[in-house]
Amino acid sequence: MDVEQPESSEPHVPTSGPERAALDREALLQPDFLSATGISQLTIVESTGSTNQDLVRAVTVEPKKWADLAVLTAEHQTAARGRLDRHWESPERSAVSVSIVLRPVTAEGMPVPTQSYSWLSLLAAVALREALQETAGVTADIKWPNDVLVNGRKIAGILAQMTAVGDGSVPAVILGVGLNVTLAEEELPVQTATSLALEGATTTDRTALLKSYLSRFARLYRSFCNSEGDPAAGLAGGPSLHKRVESAMVTLGREVRAHLPGDHELVGHASRLDEHGSLLVVDHGGREHVVTAGDVVHLRATESGYA
Repeated sequence: MDVEQPESSEPHVPTSGPERAALDREALLQPDFLSATGISQLTIVESTGSTNQDLVRAVTVEPKKWADLAVLTAEHQTAARGRLDRHWESPERSAVSVSIVLRPVTAEGMPVPTQSYSWLSLLAAVALREALQETAGVTADIKWPNDVLVNGRKIAGILAQMTAVGDGSVPAVILGVGLNVTLAEEELPVQTATSLALEGATTTDRTALLKSYLSRFARLYRSFCNSEGDPAAGLAGGPSLHKRVESAMVTLGREVRAHLPGDHELVGHASRLDEHGSLLVVDHGGREHVVTAGDVVHLRATESGYA
């Protein structure tokens, strides 16, 4: 998984760049860290096509081998995939590319309702936003449905994929996050992207950033599961997931243009999120429309701002 760049239809092939540090395997595999987060296993690979696609295949072939909170991260992805099957490539060791197996159950082992799964990518966005603020000193915003922005430019993308299971176990969700860390201006695939290095982050240590994100995600995820996937319930001793997302979302309160399947277009005011994490848009005739993450091809503000 990597940062989706929606304006680019062709894979982005980077030129050679500066030497970048490898992930600290010892720090990531430290037993105390894995135990504290509840990560069941953490696998680090040098290169792969897509961490999300790797885990989709792995969970399908060997579901019992890949438990809840199994993590796969790669130093380099050659065929990273985003929403709507968009592909690109980032320079080696320039990003955090990580995917997690999720099998959402409560503390009592009861499955979380699948209708709550639509909130998982937003939960990841909240966790990443917290990690960027607290670890790198960078303030980020959430753009519905799956982007994280800094100063209006995309720094990270999120992709959630549900896998079919035939053994009666809880359906797995593969949740991938790609964060641009040390890309220089000339290495960005599109002008609307950015990186932590370009935004003056206090650190570009990918190991520290990955640990921070995983720690925060695991804490929020476990709390969300224990509330049976209720987005209105208090989360990890603080506000609900619904409130956390809405308070950080630049999409709300804006005039937006949603491109939908079949070359349809909806223009209106993005008013709020419903209980399923869908975006409610009021058109110029006063009619309210429900736009789901799975239905939207692209969403942009009609005035100057994010794209």
